[in-house]
Amino acid sequence: MSDTINFSVRMDSEIKRKCEALYNELGINLTTAINVFLRQSLRSGGFPFDVRLEQPNKDTIAALEEALRISKDSSVQRYSDVEEVLKELKK
Repeated sequence: MSDTINFSVRMDSEIKRKCEALYNELGINLTTAINVFLRQSLRSGGFPFDVRLEQPNKDTIAALEEALRISKDSSVQRYSDVEEVLKELKK
């Protein structure tokens, strides 16, 4: 077995608490979880998962807000299926 060392990591205390609880549910401690992450990083040649911003653009946000508004508006015409919508569009 290889030599082991101790190292310190600074992190937000709430994130540490939540991660400890999560990994405890999985039956491992935070040290083991970090070791798994580091080993997978070596196998992957980088992060073992995609690292990117998953933020919708302004058009998507506007469409989501409009859909939410429409879903709450009782005066908006409702349809039971696509055929009914297509029939209405042909009028």
